[in-house]
Amino acid sequence: MNETTERPGRALGLDIGERRIGVAVSDELGLVASPVATVDLGREGLERVVELIDRYAPSVVVVGLPVTLRGREGPQAAETRRFVDRLRPHVRCPIVFWDERLTSTAAERLLTESGVQRKRRREKIDAVAAALMLQSYLDAQRASVGRGRRKGSRDEGDEADESSGTRASS
Repeated sequence: MNETTERPGRALGLDIGERRIGVAVSDELGLVASPVATVDLGREGLERVVELIDRYAPSVVVVGLPVTLRGREGPQAAETRRFVDRLRPHVRCPIVFWDERLTSTAAERLLTESGVQRKRRREKIDAVAAALMLQSYLDAQRASVGRGRRKGSRDEGDEADESSGTRASS
């Protein structure tokens, strides 16, 4: 959902790694996420990511935030935040962080079970992980609207980390 208008729109997801960025987009209703590209940071970098954002014109950019199983941010999360700081001046829509725990593992399993050869898996895993993370975000947005809650509202007894999209019970 678009943060400012509360109506669906296209979302773009980024799974930022050390060497590559997986990119996924949703349909215009914000229902289904699909992998679209893997950006090689050494060759294409920030410029290619900005080009993809301009091409798909999302209402929100959702960035996977790598956190530990305990919900804490580590060194890769700090790198992700630094990349977003460089990206922010080039983007006109909101950028939100979303928990991406285990998406790469799930993407690897999905591609393996689908019979994708090892070399092709390496080419696709980051974009598939971005799609899984983005789908999680889209599903959570629909669920919160379905419960009559506005985005960013909190349940009593819950502690929300609005920067990462994670929610933990107190």
